[in-house]
Amino acid sequence: MRAAVLHEIGQDKLDVLDDVEAVGFGPGKVRIRIRATGLCHSDISAMNGVLPQPAPFVPGHEGSGDILDVGDGVTGLAVGDRVLVSWLPACGSCPSCKRGQTQLCLASLMNAGTPNFKRPGGDVFGFAGTGTFTEEVVVDAGCAVPIPEDVPYEIAALIGCGVTTGLGAAINTAKVEAGSSVAVIGCGGVGISAIQGAKVQGAAQIVAVDPVASRREAALAFGATEALSPSELDDAKARITSGEGFDYVFEVVGKSATARTAYDATRRGGTLCVVGAGAMDDFLQLNMFELFFDEKRILPSMYGGGDVLRSYERAIALWRAGRIDLERLITHRVPLAAINDALDQMRTGEALRTCITL
Repeated sequence: MRAAVLHEIGQDKLDVLDDVEAVGFGPGKVRIRIRATGLCHSDISAMNGVLPQPAPFVPGHEGSGDILDVGDGVTGLAVGDRVLVSWLPACGSCPSCKRGQTQLCLASLMNAGTPNFKRPGGDVFGFAGTGTFTEEVVVDAGCAVPIPEDVPYEIAALIGCGVTTGLGAAINTAKVEAGSSVAVIGCGGVGISAIQGAKVQGAAQIVAVDPVASRREAALAFGATEALSPSELDDAKARITSGEGFDYVFEVVGKSATARTAYDATRRGGTLCVVGAGAMDDFLQLNMFELFFDEKRILPSMYGGGDVLRSYERAIALWRAGRIDLERLITHRVPLAAINDALDQMRTGEALRTCITL
């Protein structure tokens, strides 16, 4: 089958190969025909080495499709079921799962070092234990979550990570209060979803901050009350909050510099929610006095900070009710020539659809 493969970390081009085979099928596994896949910024971070990932590997961890085969011992799934791919399924038995913090379950990540694919030249890994830039993938049954018939594949793929992460950051982690002021730094797919989550929660002001003009324009369509370049944030802080700072600030970039900017934009006693996945050697510096004196809550949000299955259901319910816009999110994209070209090659004459949402 065909798959988009990155041969070495740091390369900026994916190769579309037709000699890739999905491996590992057996008890407790399912084989999925991928119909749609999203490009999350975490895929880029894995490609450039910010996030740890063995190579060669197939990027992609937002996907949806149809089940082609079911291994022994798998219940609740059948051939032909429409599913989304969950890159972080809950095992149900670890301490995190028992506490109800299924987004912190590490069981599936322990298998991320096991190859998902092979070629004549050797093993190929799948990003985050999945790898959805391909026509088929074999994953643990827990990674395959059934989706209703009325949910398009493209929307299901985005719910698999970016939408769930952004919505959950606002709803589960930060618990944005109605009438509050919000700033979102970084308006890719996850940032846009955080904006929509803040809107659902009833925030009065939602300021989108991004250096890319097209992203700022898109943010307004998704619920931001205004959109600014980073250089305009201080002025907005003074104008909107009388210099006090925003009630909630979401950092959706994954860099210490933007996290520091977000901290400074947060009012005393307010909430900084860190959503972006950053590098292990990028350190955020805070002095002990400001940490004590400002009493700002710093809340990291992993995969939306809540039970992922419940979060999927909530995203679908909000979409059905017209409270969030996921159709337009599919076309909210940033030029990324090497990856776009590779995915275009995979689309040709096939049913694979792509949703580029950095």
